Amino acid sequence: MHATTIICVRHKDKVALAGDGQVTVGQTVLKHSANKLRRLYGGKILAGFAGSTSDAFALFARFEVKLEEFRGNLARAAIELAKDWRLDRAFRRLEALLIVADKDQSFLISGTGDVVEPDDGILTAGSGGAYALAAARALLRHTGLGAKDIALEALKITAEICVYTNAHIQCEEL
Repeated sequence: MHATTIICVRHKDKVALAGDGQVTVGQTVLKHSANKLRRLYGGKILAGFAGSTSDAFALFARFEVKLEEFRGNLARAAIELAKDWRLDRAFRRLEALLIVADKDQSFLISGTGDVVEPDDGILTAGSGGAYALAAARALLRHTGLGAKDIALEALKITAEICVYTNAHIQCEEL
């Protein structure tokens, strides 16, 4: 997925999810301040997307149903969403990635059936994902910053490098 950057950082008993605001079609920037993050399940779960906006909204809606069905069990809801996403013929064509997190766990969910939990507490998605991951790992190892500050600084660094990422950053923390 390209045209955005989403990062999730789990550190010092906090989890932060941040995303840039740029909406790009081809080589044209259409919007600078889109919100690609959501609080779900009564504010207890954070979710962010990279990819097609309409597809992401469809995924958010399906994920919210799974969260209700499994009473907020993030891991179970993520696995069931990934199974549906992979097996449902129409649903399979959705082009987006989701990063979801609660106070205990974080997952990247893809349409290929992947549900990935990070080893080091950092997940990224989108065109600037590799830059944000590298920046966040360096900040995590060599500073005393908390989760939110690491996420924000990593995205600021990414915006300096990736043409599909801007510095209009939104951040949520649990």
